[in-house]
Amino acid sequence: MLDTLTDSFKNAIGKIRFHDDDKALKKAMTELKKSLLKADVHHKVVKDLISTVEAETKKNGVGKDNFLRALQDKLSQILTIEGVPKGFTFASKPPTVVLMIGLQGSGKTTTTGKLAYFLKEQKKKKVLIVAADLQRLAAVEQLKQISSQIEVELVADESSTPTQIVKQGLAKAKKELYDVVLIDTAGRLAIDDELMDELADIKKVANPDELFYVADAMTGQDAVRTAQTFKDKIGITGVILSKFDGDAKGGVALGLTQQVGVPLRFIGAGEKMPDLEQFIADRIVGRLMGAGDVESLAEKAAAAIDPVEARKMTQKIKKGQFNFNDFLAQMEQMKKLGSMKSVMGMIPGMGNMAKQIGDMDLENSTEIKQIKALVSSMTPKERENPELLNNMRKRRLATGAGLNPMHVNRVLKQFKNAAKMAKKMSTKGGMKQMQDMLAQAQGGGGMANIPR
Repeated sequence: MLDTLTDSFKNAIGKIRFHDDDKALKKAMTELKKSLLKADVHHKVVKDLISTVEAETKKNGVGKDNFLRALQDKLSQILTIEGVPKGFTFASKPPTVVLMIGLQGSGKTTTTGKLAYFLKEQKKKKVLIVAADLQRLAAVEQLKQISSQIEVELVADESSTPTQIVKQGLAKAKKELYDVVLIDTAGRLAIDDELMDELADIKKVANPDELFYVADAMTGQDAVRTAQTFKDKIGITGVILSKFDGDAKGGVALGLTQQVGVPLRFIGAGEKMPDLEQFIADRIVGRLMGAGDVESLAEKAAAAIDPVEARKMTQKIKKGQFNFNDFLAQMEQMKKLGSMKSVMGMIPGMGNMAKQIGDMDLENSTEIKQIKALVSSMTPKERENPELLNNMRKRRLATGAGLNPMHVNRVLKQFKNAAKMAKKMSTKGGMKQMQDMLAQAQGGGGMANIPR
């Protein structure tokens, strides 16, 4: 998600190998300046960062540790607005009303669904979505599909006006005790008076606790300029950057908070509903420096994984009893964590591996589809006990799954090896061995040993 920026910091840090090496510091600063400008960080933000980090490093003595500390402190300052709470904040009296605004094509409707999913799954809140975008054809239909997928209630009526729908939604939310109301509003291809007047009317009726401006990260500094315009004309309390997993260079995320004067609250890091991440400054700084974000990963895992089921699964793995039913159950759990690339990026030292994984989709990969077809062809007893699968049964499975017998044997062998590895990892020191192996595989990448 932040690959380009992380690489920039890693390269600069690598230039400083000795103490009191002013020449190396100058070289690191020049390298960092070029990289950040290339990554589309605003030139004023770059100038401020470079001058502060260089001055602080010299003051405390040139060396890798002091350079890292100065860089971390300045990044935290750039990404933070004093007095603004971390993450999503709820109103003292429910429901918390959030107005989702932005230009057409910014990913606003999808982001509304992602935010609803985040609040439902991670925060365990009762969420209501209001479809107040009546300008774009199929906007309401898109929200119907999304709300059905994530199992969140939707208020929609294409024969009403946006303000009437908002009133209906708020009345329902208060009557049925919803925790959060997300209002999806219309966008335009460009900022115009009609759009702003409509938003002003909706804002007056909704009296929102939060106004989230959804900006397309791929538009770079244009995202900052349009966010500023919406802030001036309507008022916004936070920005959500969508499509951050695309070809965006990432620099816009680094300067937006300082430039617009409102916090960057979330980042869309993939196409699936779980791929929305809170933008919490100290956690993001950790990821920028290659140290991962274990806290966010733990929150995602806690929301996705039932602790009782997890304990049962651990016991089964330790006993070597992991079967195909368990495999399918684990796949369903993994889906809730979001894209594999995003998850790997949160693990310390796994940044390089996240890049190698790219946009790999575990759920829809050919291999996983074949395994699911194979499992679907099994009897309940075969799923529970893979050891029952003799040659005759394998031939039947091959026919049922549309695979050849050799492929069936290969899949079963891979599953057996995976079960053995899982058993080994569950033993004392097993996870440490796995981390060491992964670190060696990617050449010891990452900067997990940063002084905190």
